Amino acid sequence: MRAVTWQGERNVRVETVPDPVIRERTDAIVRVTSTGLCDFDLRLYERHDTLAPFMKPGDVLGHEAIGIVEETGSEVTELKPGDRVVVPFHLSCGHCWMCSAGLPAQCRTTHDPGRDTGAALIGHGELYGAVPGAQAEYLRVPQAQFGPIRVPEGPQDDRFVYLSDVLPSAWQAVRYADIPPAGTVAVLGLGPLGDMACRIALQRGASHAIGVDVVPERLARARKRGVEVFDPGDYESQDELIAAIGTHTFGRGPDSVIDAVGTEAHDGLLARLALAQQGSEPRGRVARRTYGTGPDRTAALRLAVALVRRGGTISLGGDYGGVADPLPLMTLSDKHVQLRTGRTNVNRWSDDIMSFLADDDPLGVDDFATHHFPLEQAPHAYDIFARGADGAVKILLRP
Repeated sequence: MRAVTWQGERNVRVETVPDPVIRERTDAIVRVTSTGLCDFDLRLYERHDTLAPFMKPGDVLGHEAIGIVEETGSEVTELKPGDRVVVPFHLSCGHCWMCSAGLPAQCRTTHDPGRDTGAALIGHGELYGAVPGAQAEYLRVPQAQFGPIRVPEGPQDDRFVYLSDVLPSAWQAVRYADIPPAGTVAVLGLGPLGDMACRIALQRGASHAIGVDVVPERLARARKRGVEVFDPGDYESQDELIAAIGTHTFGRGPDSVIDAVGTEAHDGLLARLALAQQGSEPRGRVARRTYGTGPDRTAALRLAVALVRRGGTISLGGDYGGVADPLPLMTLSDKHVQLRTGRTNVNRWSDDIMSFLADDDPLGVDDFATHHFPLEQAPHAYDIFARGADGAVKILLRP
């Protein structure tokens, strides 16, 4: 089959790799009809993510997929060939203590006990199970007795494909933000996650959604959906930005702040130098250091702490990969801020989200993607996404 493979910094290829086969009785093989290109894939492409050292040349990328079931193992009784399914990016058994507690992203059946991480993840490299990714013609799905979400025939893939990651990630970020009735929320970063979080927050009753980003296309998209947008580049300092947002939140600051940026933010000379140095060090050494003491870039998180009102809530929707940078704990305590984070529990939220995927399309998923490309054009798709060229915000690939 053809698949998008990671080859190193800013280097992906579409190659012929072996077709996946059933290995376990709980496996399914899915023929992928659409697969997403995510900000996380971009961070691996740029090698700016602390998971990049756990990737090796030839690893298949991607973790967002919708497709048709081709084959199932003997213990997969809820699916049959021909079913249309969305594949969550985490692999979960559905019956361990964590899955039963509504935390399938922490599945104890698929996690790596040697590293004590959460559930295995599709297309995330060695640290999370070395599971081949979804940017391919076919995908082997372990734990298919629980994970895949059946969706109806009829609507185009764009209606449902975001159930694999973007929609539940944004939904969880909004739920964790604990926005009070008719409250205000600020969303830092208006990529796919932040954009969708704004839409969900407004649909769920927030009176005011504020979006912060520096990319004109992202700001314009959010503004069209009723979001009040702010570009930090329009202000002389962060204090001025915070003051400007304060005028839209009764002088108190937002009730809730969603950090939809994560470690993509740039902060701190030492952190930037350490991350840049990874490109020249042996892979094994970088992986060991990253897992134990890797730096994060915490500019977005620090802005969230400064921005949120006293007694408010910060929801970390963006991924952080390092462990070493200190947090502004004194400020968090002084402001009585609640902080929530965690890998998205896709299956926990999927039933709630389905009602928002009706024909009237209140979340605008049908035209959420800015670009569609054949799988063979993946190198071009990665390139324009990385450069922010041609208004690329969300890209779907068609195998």
